[in-house]
Amino acid sequence: MSVELRYEYKYFVPMTKIDMLRDMIRPYTVLDKFAASQPDKHYTVRSIYFDTPDFECYWTKLAHNKHRNKVRLRGYNLEDGKNLVFMEIKRKYEAPILKNRAAILFEDFKKVARSENKLEDFLTNDGKMKDALDNGKRFWYNVYARKMKPVVTVIYEREPFLSSYNNPTNNLRITFDKNLRGCPYPTIDDLFSEKHVQPTLSGHFILEVKFNQFCPAWMKPIIGVLNLHKESASKYCMCIDAHNMIKTSGRYETLSHGKMFRNSFD
Repeated sequence: MSVELRYEYKYFVPMTKIDMLRDMIRPYTVLDKFAASQPDKHYTVRSIYFDTPDFECYWTKLAHNKHRNKVRLRGYNLEDGKNLVFMEIKRKYEAPILKNRAAILFEDFKKVARSENKLEDFLTNDGKMKDALDNGKRFWYNVYARKMKPVVTVIYEREPFLSSYNNPTNNLRITFDKNLRGCPYPTIDDLFSEKHVQPTLSGHFILEVKFNQFCPAWMKPIIGVLNLHKESASKYCMCIDAHNMIKTSGRYETLSHGKMFRNSFD
């Protein structure tokens, strides 16, 4: 099974510096073609994060455990009836990040979640998605074995840039993640909804520098001029905190008691 080994550097940046940062990276980057096709030159990322009854993913992140993971369902922009969504497990081992990912139509994902169909009805291991079925099974194994439920939908607008210099071995990607907000205790049907949304990180956005092998030399002086510092920046934890969803006991403090589906995961 192939997984992509990645490193991520994250920074909190005041919104007042966004134009300056765009100007500084412009000689070295190009806007991602998917974002370039959007009217506002960014797209909306929507992720339902799953966690265990005692919020294992949340607490292991706060404890800075060297080995931890996050389980999420990710979609983009608005629902149109033909959306592809992605079953993802994002794992951290020491410094690098590894991600297992499988794409499926949103309507098909809901059928699997309702136990109307098997994952094999929609995914196979072939072609470009040679690990799709394996990754999808890994996703559902975690959900069921760890008794995970949807905890929060994390939403933001992403402005992504790629390196102007083609270097597929490094796969540099720089993103500005803006207008971070979250919705507590969604059902799967709520992936594209923003009911009960709560904004967080007011006045700032998150700069992420992602690469396979090395952070480009030209990025270091930019970080210095803007007086930025590499920090932990878990959007999942920030959205949990914005809703005051967890007390120090680590137990659920439910704002609503919805389930993924009426008859699922009882």
